[in-house]
Amino acid sequence: MASLTYKRYSVLISSTLSFTVCFMIWMMLAVVGIPIKNELGLSEAEFGILAATPVLSGSLVRVPLGIWTDRYGGRIVLFSLMIACVPAIYLMQYADHFWHFLVIGLVMGLAGGSFSVGTPYVARWFPKEQQGMAMGVFGAGNAGSALNKFLAPALIAYGTWHFVPTVYAAIMLGTAILFWFTSYSDKSHQVSSSVTLGEQLALLKDPGVLRYSQYYSVVFGGYVALALWMTKYYVGEYGLSLKTAAFLAACFSLPGGVLRALGGYFSDKFGAYKVTWAVMWICWVCFFILSYPQTDLVIHTSKGEVSLHIGLNVTVFTILMFTVGVAMAVGKASVFKFVADDYPDNIGAVSGIVGLAGGLGGFLLPIMFGFLEDLTGIRSTSFMLLYGTVCVSLIWMHFSFKAKRPAAE
Repeated sequence: MASLTYKRYSVLISSTLSFTVCFMIWMMLAVVGIPIKNELGLSEAEFGILAATPVLSGSLVRVPLGIWTDRYGGRIVLFSLMIACVPAIYLMQYADHFWHFLVIGLVMGLAGGSFSVGTPYVARWFPKEQQGMAMGVFGAGNAGSALNKFLAPALIAYGTWHFVPTVYAAIMLGTAILFWFTSYSDKSHQVSSSVTLGEQLALLKDPGVLRYSQYYSVVFGGYVALALWMTKYYVGEYGLSLKTAAFLAACFSLPGGVLRALGGYFSDKFGAYKVTWAVMWICWVCFFILSYPQTDLVIHTSKGEVSLHIGLNVTVFTILMFTVGVAMAVGKASVFKFVADDYPDNIGAVSGIVGLAGGLGGFLLPIMFGFLEDLTGIRSTSFMLLYGTVCVSLIWMHFSFKAKRPAAE
């Protein structure tokens, strides 16, 4: 009979691995979408829709998946979810029309709902004082976005983009089978059948849930949107090859996933409020700098005209993006520390709602990036938009916690 400690960490490791693969699948079109865009002749807005379509279905399914996890347990829900995505992943290689990719993307995107399954599943195996750490380690599976940026370009270089869905489908199937044999169930972690669906959905009216949803739409929704957009941004703004652009984009995606565990540790030690507040300010500063477009100025002086160029080179841009990735990784964990602290009996339902808000942010932002770029021709408008969302978060957070700030500190 396996000990509780062994089961606890086996569940954590197998769930984190599964979530990493699911997130890799979810972000597949961030790289594969670029040759598809060229093949189909898509506009920037259409590329945004293509890349974000899996994010839509993965977001919408988060609330029911969180509720089902509370009711039936995370093991069976996560395994079933991964198996259901395999056929759609494999069939993508045969798509040749824009609407084909959208339909397949919606089904394949269900993998993104794995977060709302794994978060409560993992958290309930650990005592409260370790839940921030456990959820942070699990959330580090966001690094699947960076894994996609390393693996997909290599597979495309080996063959064509059509080779990627075959390999990814095999990886997903193998991971699902491995998860089933290395995870466990505990009926005591399931919500009592006396708790109705209506009672769980009533949490949507809770102002705390709405507040944390808004924070998460910035730190997670912004992360997903940038993970989808950055490879194409590097190609367009700096004229890099697909492989180099994907590698540099991973400098944002990798810390944005792996360091989530660090955010869990900080949240356990310093509290969710302090950590989230610091994260928002770091993002505010970075997005302000990133928003400035490449600009040429001509200054008329008494000695003649002086030309100046203002803009970020690829090195400074990548350093700023790395900083944002670290901040968002910490913020994603700190927001869910709020959830675990405030809603210990409804972690699944609340994490589903908050995850839905974050996912919808990840769906809408790339589309808005594309429309803004098509409208203005300025690529950095994407960062202008993100700067505005962080401003909203800081203002809302200031007034929401104003009365209880002394206690929080």
